[in-house]
Amino acid sequence: MLDFHLPTELEAHEPPEAAGRPRDDVRLLVSVGTEEPVDTRLGALPSHLRPGDLLVINTSATIPAALDGIRADGEPVAVHLSTPLPDGTWLAEVRRRTDGTTEPYGRTMAGEVVELPGGARLVGRTPWQASTRLTVADLDLPGPVLPYLARWGHPIRYRHVPVPWPIGTYQTVFADRPGSAEMPSASRPFTAEVVTRLVSAGVGIAPVTLHTGVSSLEEHEDPYPERFDVPASTAERVADTRAHGGRVVALGTTAVRALESAVGPDGRPTAASGWTDRVISPEAPPVLVDGLITGWHEPRSSHLRMLEAIAGRPALALAYDRAVAAGYRWHEFGDLHLILPPR
Repeated sequence: MLDFHLPTELEAHEPPEAAGRPRDDVRLLVSVGTEEPVDTRLGALPSHLRPGDLLVINTSATIPAALDGIRADGEPVAVHLSTPLPDGTWLAEVRRRTDGTTEPYGRTMAGEVVELPGGARLVGRTPWQASTRLTVADLDLPGPVLPYLARWGHPIRYRHVPVPWPIGTYQTVFADRPGSAEMPSASRPFTAEVVTRLVSAGVGIAPVTLHTGVSSLEEHEDPYPERFDVPASTAERVADTRAHGGRVVALGTTAVRALESAVGPDGRPTAASGWTDRVISPEAPPVLVDGLITGWHEPRSSHLRMLEAIAGRPALALAYDRAVAAGYRWHEFGDLHLILPPR
């Protein structure tokens, strides 16, 4: 797994709008195989794609999944709701409050009760088998989840974002199906203007949905199962694009995971929905995705295994060396990386 030093000054602490800039005013590094990466801006994206290429986007909307809670011993905590499970329970992380932000306890909270605002509570059941921090919990609410979170919740944020931002800051131009605990962040800089320019350049747009859980996983942890949906119309467009020599480019690692979870026994795209445990890696490479637009990921994160499967280790190392040296910005308010196959 790729390892490197990430200077703290490369962390993006706020969105571009905080400095009076538009959302799409971000940098873009273009990697084409092991060619020298190209430094540009998101506005130049249409010139790096071709007529007949297909951009697969994630329509999941971010929910305000962070809640203030009180443990039984009176300690104030933060509760991050991650993912609802098919049996009605939730995956959740309870985090310690410290220095104006939160940090993990480093253990699950099974068996504990956390009082939540509005007369609600979280009751820990068992540790989640795929994570060292997530707990399977019962969520006892006075009503439906989404209205409750709209009233009492706020967006999940971590130490690198010191100031709270409203939930609209965490919605993408494509968002129309609420369900992600954390924003599908590669889509964030995209605006209606950028999308219009792509379509005018002959690039197709096709939707999938993947509701992402919390991203604060340990280095050794793969993404856990998440809800997804790939409609038949998207599967057909992917098949048609590939048949006519176009490239399928995913916007975000979430779109990759959704699309690669919709591969039929014959290796062709098919309509699919439900829960996916698909983990893309060099050992299990993508079948349908040719390229990827993504943000910049932390050293040794599981997302880097997916990027290595698409780009190859030499190209990925070259891009990350350039990004660090050139001062690209990391995290959800940061810059973007376009990975394309060799010419």
